[in-house]
Amino acid sequence: MSAHPKFSIITVVYNNVRDIEHTITSVVNQTYDNIEYIVIDGESSDGTLAVIHKYQDKIAVLLSEKDKGIYDAMNKGLALATGDYILFLNSGDEIYDLNSIENLAKLSDDADILYGETILIDDNRAIIGERRHKVPVHFDWKSFRYGMNICHQAIYIKRSIAEPYDLNYKLCADIDWVIRCAKKANKSVNAHQYVARYLVGGMSKQKHKESLKERFAIFKRYYGTIPNLFNHGIIALKAIWYRINYGKPQD
Repeated sequence: MSAHPKFSIITVVYNNVRDIEHTITSVVNQTYDNIEYIVIDGESSDGTLAVIHKYQDKIAVLLSEKDKGIYDAMNKGLALATGDYILFLNSGDEIYDLNSIENLAKLSDDADILYGETILIDDNRAIIGERRHKVPVHFDWKSFRYGMNICHQAIYIKRSIAEPYDLNYKLCADIDWVIRCAKKANKSVNAHQYVARYLVGGMSKQKHKESLKERFAIFKRYYGTIPNLFNHGIIALKAIWYRINYGKPQD
């Protein structure tokens, strides 16, 4: 791979005029110059498209059409991407700072996966704190067995190992996607720095119980029934410990 890898950053959005500009500016103002920005809009009708069009000259691909849900839209973005690495940065979330992609490029060293830390932000873009799940020092496909310890917005996957999302999953297809990609990865690099700002909330938070059921099914598929039951016991104990010490976990 080139020492100057190309990063395809894909934003999926539908009727999110309040937040979309924060996401866009975090991408188009990056100091790194080899970025392909792809925006997939679900035919927004609330003014979102007007905001996107303000940055049209800095967006490589803009597709606005109806889709079959968020993961269908993400698959459209993946199919259009031409970069060495893929990042899905959904509307409301941000790349951590304007030097983040430049820093990751320096660390890439032909890695199959690049990942880092995430900071949580609220609707006013104020920092809430760190995620409850700590990023693993070394990441592989088994690393999610105690929970999704890398935020989807903080993991860059080499396009050559990235498969389409499984549309059978409605809330946690991102977990399944990362695990499948990680099973094909030979080298993962931990950036040891913040790389993303995650807006707390989202579809899986709004449908928390259904999300947990789907996540359990995914983990069962990859890690086995008995180990998964044991691992979820550990996840529950960690959540209880976190709640006692820090209050209700945000993520």
